[in-house]
Amino acid sequence: MGQARTWVCRGATVVLLVGLCVAAGFSCKGRSSGAAGTVVLYCSVDQAVAEPIVAEFEKQTGIRVLARYDTEAAKTVGLVQRIRTEAAAPVADVFWSGEIFHTIRLAREGLLAPWESEAFNDWPDPFKAADRTWYGLGLRGRVIAYHTGRVSGDEAPRSLEALLDEKWSGRIVMAAPEFGTTGGDVASWFVHYGPRRATEILRGLAANRVRLVAGNSTAVRMVATGQADVCMTDTDDVYAAQRNNWPVACHGLDQAGKGSLAIPNTAAVLKGAPHPEQASALMTFILGGTVEEMLARSDSHNGPVQADLSEEFAQYAIQPALSVDYEDVADMLPQAIATAMEILR
Repeated sequence: MGQARTWVCRGATVVLLVGLCVAAGFSCKGRSSGAAGTVVLYCSVDQAVAEPIVAEFEKQTGIRVLARYDTEAAKTVGLVQRIRTEAAAPVADVFWSGEIFHTIRLAREGLLAPWESEAFNDWPDPFKAADRTWYGLGLRGRVIAYHTGRVSGDEAPRSLEALLDEKWSGRIVMAAPEFGTTGGDVASWFVHYGPRRATEILRGLAANRVRLVAGNSTAVRMVATGQADVCMTDTDDVYAAQRNNWPVACHGLDQAGKGSLAIPNTAAVLKGAPHPEQASALMTFILGGTVEEMLARSDSHNGPVQADLSEEFAQYAIQPALSVDYEDVADMLPQAIATAMEILR
């Protein structure tokens, strides 16, 4: 892969780049036509976490990144829908997602391009597509967060089944499963337990009057402020709460004693990417180790999938992690979300 070649804008190319920036909602003000190039990134990773990483890529390569981030309420799904809408004339070059299941579905729809490099031929399974249309990195885990002043560590639930106990009635919040990682988590229940038992679990949560909120960070905030006692969320939101000295701790969201779901970030090149050389440079950077290290050191504390970094940041490993086929979970996503919304709304 290596450094992207210098890309010089002239004549109609300048017009095309300006049009691209306008279409994507970006400003080209201050962009030099003599820069090493431009790459358009769609990113559903929290902006505060992603921006220093993007800045480091720009510093190392000289390539300017036009980044569009997703909102918390529409986490990932907003950008996924945008990619679908723009399929006939792609605007973005690279999709860096905070989850894997929608990425798999985009690949199946033919919207992602295979990308390979000898440097990453041994990328660990199951964190790569068979056709190399996506790569996984930087794991977060599904957890049950609890208010440390209202629930003791011994009392706090440690499994999905424990949340069905009537003592938690009216005390649970969770993000609406249409968006973000909650939909993938619910879909993993359908894969792991089977649709019948997963539906029973959803009905049990409804009987316990679980409340749906806009996102994982909102759920954790409600626990921290005493509006709920427990919530289902991701490890990064708990780390963020603890950084803020909120009274929040967590246990893994175990599924029947088999572990909790580990959810990787994913990186992929869009089919028809307008800037393929710059897109390749960005993919090389994302997978090269620097990003996993920066994610582990960030407030998000994602657990690396690369062996050497995984050992270095073992404290952020998802243990035990649920053994589940991400492709199967992606298959189940629409059914799981529809069923969950029907029961929980």
